[in-house]
Amino acid sequence: MTTLCPETTQFLSAQPLKMFIGGRWTDSLSGAAFETRDPGTGSVIARVSAGDAADVERAIQAAGEAFRKSGWATLPANDRGVILHRLADLIDKHQKIIVEIESLDEGKPRAQAAGFDVPHAAKTFRYYADLAMHTRRREPIAVSGFEARTVLVPYGVCGFIFPWNFPFLLVGWGIAPALAAGNTVVIKPAEDTPLSTLYFAKLAEEAGVPAGVINVVTGLGETAGAALARHPGLKHMSFTGSPEVGRQIGEACGRNLVPAKLELGGKGAAVVFEDVEVDKVAEALVGAVTLNAGQVCCTATRWLVQKKICNQFVQKAVAAFSGMRIGYGASPETQIGPVVSQKQRARVLGYLDKGVKEGAKLLLEGGTAVVQGHEAGYYVKPALLTGGPGNVCAREEIFGPVAYLMTFDEEQEAIDLVNGSAYGLANSVWSSDLDRANRVAEQLTAGNSWINAHNLFAHGIPYGGCNLSGCGGGVLGVDTFWDYLRAQSIARPLV
Repeated sequence: MTTLCPETTQFLSAQPLKMFIGGRWTDSLSGAAFETRDPGTGSVIARVSAGDAADVERAIQAAGEAFRKSGWATLPANDRGVILHRLADLIDKHQKIIVEIESLDEGKPRAQAAGFDVPHAAKTFRYYADLAMHTRRREPIAVSGFEARTVLVPYGVCGFIFPWNFPFLLVGWGIAPALAAGNTVVIKPAEDTPLSTLYFAKLAEEAGVPAGVINVVTGLGETAGAALARHPGLKHMSFTGSPEVGRQIGEACGRNLVPAKLELGGKGAAVVFEDVEVDKVAEALVGAVTLNAGQVCCTATRWLVQKKICNQFVQKAVAAFSGMRIGYGASPETQIGPVVSQKQRARVLGYLDKGVKEGAKLLLEGGTAVVQGHEAGYYVKPALLTGGPGNVCAREEIFGPVAYLMTFDEEQEAIDLVNGSAYGLANSVWSSDLDRANRVAEQLTAGNSWINAHNLFAHGIPYGGCNLSGCGGGVLGVDTFWDYLRAQSIARPLV
C-alpha cells in the first residue's frame, strides 16, 4: 500500500468498515464482513461489513421513514439545493482523500480520478440542485369545464446498484437527480469498490442531509444487491452494470411493477475516415481505449478505419500504445493502472485467447504486464486485434485495454458494421467533412454519437443507451431529473 494522507488512513482504520443506515454507522446484522483489495498490489485494504436481505430491509425502512417524516421530500427546492451545494463543496474540499481512496480501491491513476471523476461528481450535485430550483412543479391544464393541473412529486425510496469502474462518479451521476427531486435513496456499491461510497456517506452526514435520506448497504451482489432489486418497498430502481445482471434486475423489478433505469454495457465504435489527421486520431483513440484500463462501457473498442489510411493508422496506434506507461495508480507517471481484480484480468486475457482462436490477428499482442515492486497487481498490456465482424472480440464487451480494428471502403459499409452490434451505447465519427460526419452520426444506432471526439460528458447533454446497452432513461440530462418525479393530475369540475 502506498503512502496515504492521515485522513485517509484514519477513515480506513476502523475494521470492519460499517454501513450507513438511517443516519447511523452500523455493522451488518449477521456480523459478516468481506475484504476489498488493492488491484495494484493484490493486498487487502480493508474489511467491510457484508450486508444481506435483513440489512436491506433496515435501509428501506429508514429511507421510507425519512421520505415521510424528515421533511426532505417537502422542502422547498432552494432549501434542498443549499444542502446539496454544501455536499458538493465538501466533495471539493476533500478531493485529495476521495482520490486516494478511489485509486487505492479501484486501481485507476490518481490523476484520472482527480481530473474528472471527483470534480465531475461535485458538479453533478450542483447541476441538479440548480435545475430543481428552476423547475415548475405545478402546471395548469387548459380543459373546458375543469380547473385542472399537473403536479410533479417525488417517487419515494429509490434503489441504486453501482458498478466498480467509476464508484464515486456514478454515485454522483445516479443519486444527484433523485435527491434534488426530493426522493430518498438506498445505495448498494460494488463489493470490489465500496470505500469511496462509504466516505461519500460521511460527507453527506457532515453536509446536513437528514438521517435516512441517504443509506449505504455494502455487501455482495447475490445477497444485498438481489435483495434490494426485489424489495417491494422500492418505488424506483437504477442499475449500472452488465446486460446479464440488468436482465435479472429488470425481471425482479417487473414483478413488483417498479420502474427500472438500466444503464448497461457497450461495444462502442469509432468510424475513422481517410480525411483525418491520422496521428491525432490514433492518439485520441488509444487514449480512449486505455482510459481506466479500458474499463469504460462507452469507450471506443471497435475501430473502423477507411482502407486508404489503415496501415498508417495502425503504425501510429501501435506506437502510441507502446509508449503508454503501465503502473501503480498512486504513481504520477502512470497512464494505465491495473484492472480491478484477478477475475477481470483473467476475463480480458481469456478474450484475447478466444479472439485469436477464432481467427483474429494480433497487431499488438497485449497480455499480462509486470510492474516492478507491484508484481502481484492485476496489470494488463494494451492489445490491438484485427479481423472480421463475427469474431468474439468484435461482438462482446471485453472491459479491458483492447481494441478491435476493421476496415471499410464506403460510408454505408461503415454504418452497417457499426449497427451490426447488439449494443447501442456510444459511437464516434472522425472526419474533417462535417456534413459527412453529422450524416453518419445520425445513422449510427446508439444513445450517443460523438464527432471528432470520444467519451464526452457534459451536464445537460443526455447520456444513455438502447438495445443491450440499456433502457429506462439515461443520465446527465434534464430528462434524468424528470425521471425521478411522477406526474399527478388534479381536477375540479366547474359546474
